[in-house]
Amino acid sequence: MKHFLVLLPLLLIGTTMEAQSPGEALFMENCVACHGTAGRGDGPLAAGLATKPANLTEIAARRNGVWPMLEIMSVIDGYSRNTLPREDMPVFENLLDNEMVEFDTGNGANTLVPAKLIDIVEFLLSLQDPAPTSYVP
Repeated sequence: MKHFLVLLPLLLIGTTMEAQSPGEALFMENCVACHGTAGRGDGPLAAGLATKPANLTEIAARRNGVWPMLEIMSVIDGYSRNTLPREDMPVFENLLDNEMVEFDTGNGANTLVPAKLIDIVEFLLSLQDPAPTSYVP
């Protein structure tokens, strides 16, 4: 019985911990404060921002079911800062300085992009409600 009581907390921890994908871990680390744990724009810092954080679960729905991979990558990496109204949206440099992977930009030529950037955008894809009906790079 003593052994069971010692092991019980370890068993409970093991059963309540969920495995996170690399993209989900990056989302929790970088996005939850403003976008909330479900990505709906209701994080604890959202009310104090000049621009309301986007509901990240409706990216594809706002684009008639199309998942725009490159556009989302550009918003996160900051390259579109001059064209989008996102004064409060930080540039996530920690997502850009890491392992590079090949990515097909849609023109048949692969280009190297940060692996973490791909990870977080793929996690955002998993949040879409409803799921996208088509995809563009």
